[in-house]
Amino acid sequence: MAFQSEADAKSYWKENISLVIKLMVVWFVVSFGCGILFVDALNNISIGGYKLGFWFAQQGAIYVFVVLTFVYSALMGKLDRKYGVDDV
Repeated sequence: MAFQSEADAKSYWKENISLVIKLMVVWFVVSFGCGILFVDALNNISIGGYKLGFWFAQQGAIYVFVVLTFVYSALMGKLDRKYGVDDV
């Protein structure tokens, strides 16, 4: 990667790490929060015959992780273009 300046490189990595932290917080809240902490409250809701807390613990966290992977990819592509370090 060739940045225009050292300041651009620092800004790029600051935004990159900030994005990663935000996405990891979302994943933590969904996987740990919905699957463990709030499971009793969520189990009062039923979807397709399954309790929602059980669904989050077994499937929801995985689906959210996959979606976050695509979100990260899209946002990083945008960030790369912003700083002129994209591959295109």
